[in-house]
Amino acid sequence: MRVIKNFIKKALTYKRWAAELSIGLCFVSLTNLAFDCVLYPFIIYKFGILIGGAVMTLLSFLICLLLLQFYDWAKRDWLGIEAIKNIKEYNGDKRIGQFTSWVMKKGDSIAFLFLSLRFDPFITTAYMRHGKYNGMSKRDWKIFTGSLVTGNAYWTLACYMGITLVEWIWKTVS
Repeated sequence: MRVIKNFIKKALTYKRWAAELSIGLCFVSLTNLAFDCVLYPFIIYKFGILIGGAVMTLLSFLICLLLLQFYDWAKRDWLGIEAIKNIKEYNGDKRIGQFTSWVMKKGDSIAFLFLSLRFDPFITTAYMRHGKYNGMSKRDWKIFTGSLVTGNAYWTLACYMGITLVEWIWKTVS
């Protein structure tokens, strides 16, 4: 009987964790989609590469800082970041796990660049900081601002080039 109670307790714990993770990942994915694919190109188109890039960098700073503060306040791994940190020590048979572990062991510089270009300063900082839910150290602020500059420079240029390409195609076709 005790075994069944323990199994049910663990199942409910995993169910709660899976629900938190699903909601967290959906929220961040939808937010990033709206920010990166709708708002970013619109602002760059309306205000140009310099002012638009500055506006979006400021917005990114505010949103990511608020998300970090919420992440620390909630003290819950609603994105699976803490679980992902454990993949660095993966020793299983799956090739994708082995490859991911190998890349993660290559150093913070590669992880920083990959995360900054692929994700946002919130995820980059939450992944790279030491400890859990412990606020921002001086090192964390360097990671956050470095990721903010790197990621927003990349997105600003990508959006500007995309807009320029669409305008060129539009003028050529019409």
